[in-house]
Amino acid sequence: MSDPNDETAAAARARRGRNLLLATALVAFVVIIFVITIVKLSGNVPAH
Repeated sequence: MSDPNDETAAAARARRGRNLLLATALVAFVVIIFVITIVKLSGNVPAH
């Protein structure tokens, strides 16, 4: 097996880039779900 402490700078940079992309996608997904939930709930409020 490969030693995780023995990686090149290019491999570390690529891994970090993938991690940032994944984190950004996860945050975007959570924001979209939150906005959809707020919109759906605000549609169910009865008018006085």
